[in-house]
Amino acid sequence: MKKFWSDCLKNLNPYTPGEQPKEKIELKLNTNENPYPPTQLVNQAICTNGSTDLNLYPDPESDDLRDVIADYHKLFKEQVFVGNGSDEILAFIFYAFFKDKESVLFPDITYSFYPVYAKLFEINYQTIPLDENFKINLDSYASNNSAIIFPNPNAPTSIALSRNEIELFLKNHMNSIVVIDEAYVDFGTETALPLLEKYNNIIITRSMSKSRSLAGLRVGYALGSANLIEGLMRVKNSFNSYPLDRLAQKASIASFKDEEYFLSTCNQIVQTRNNFVEALKALKFSALQPSGNFVLAKPPKTIDAKSLYLSLKDKGILVRYFPSPVQISSYIRITIGTKEQMEKLVSEIKKILS
Repeated sequence: MKKFWSDCLKNLNPYTPGEQPKEKIELKLNTNENPYPPTQLVNQAICTNGSTDLNLYPDPESDDLRDVIADYHKLFKEQVFVGNGSDEILAFIFYAFFKDKESVLFPDITYSFYPVYAKLFEINYQTIPLDENFKINLDSYASNNSAIIFPNPNAPTSIALSRNEIELFLKNHMNSIVVIDEAYVDFGTETALPLLEKYNNIIITRSMSKSRSLAGLRVGYALGSANLIEGLMRVKNSFNSYPLDRLAQKASIASFKDEEYFLSTCNQIVQTRNNFVEALKALKFSALQPSGNFVLAKPPKTIDAKSLYLSLKDKGILVRYFPSPVQISSYIRITIGTKEQMEKLVSEIKKILS
């Protein structure tokens, strides 16, 4: 064991991100990146404004960006928190709101950073099984001095809950803090944002990596009551006073100024996703009903998931294979690319199956 490591560090199993290859590949469909570039307004903002004054620290509170996000979602700035990717915000949430709870509850098949954060901050946690259809069953989540977090849609299943299902749950859990991770909400899932008017115990997290094509800049934000946002500010200012650099702030502001482009790319991905699912079914795959920019699919009986993953990799095509948990080890997760990219993938899968 490493000398000088703490017991907590020794017991950590760090998060494993999707493979980022150094060499050129044919198709990269393993990390749920957006296949389309950000709006040209982002590039213009970086070139004309963002590259100046880099010798000076950025605004530590990102006030201009928070104003833009608040206006976009019809909230107050005090209800908006921004961070260095939604992953950093989730870490702050775990530390700010979960440490004094008996346990934090989340699905047994979900975003694998949740148990990493729980172990890092020495927080008790309990995983709740998905139902037989791989859907989150909120009826199974207790509320006795617990916190609840789940993605909507869930990852890696891509299955979503309706806003009505979430609100019914909230009505019965007014004393529990509930975090809804909406990293993939813009690809056809009902947002829980309208519930912020009624409930002060929820936080909604968003990523600008997926639907806004800014994965390379690392920007995320959280929405909630002013009280909860103030708590996140206290953690941020005890950890990193300047989480977003000048380039990230300028580019993120610009991304909200081109709604037409944003909606167009999201709609293209949804349409491509739906067509791709039908193509998989024609090849005897069984695919879970997706609501994100990715699909979790089980290959036909003639080939297992790992073999298909490796065969595609040999062809320079990356998808995601999860050897654990065992419930999804017979599936592969496929990011939705452009129409042309998905057609090429289907063509290569046909060759492998034949």
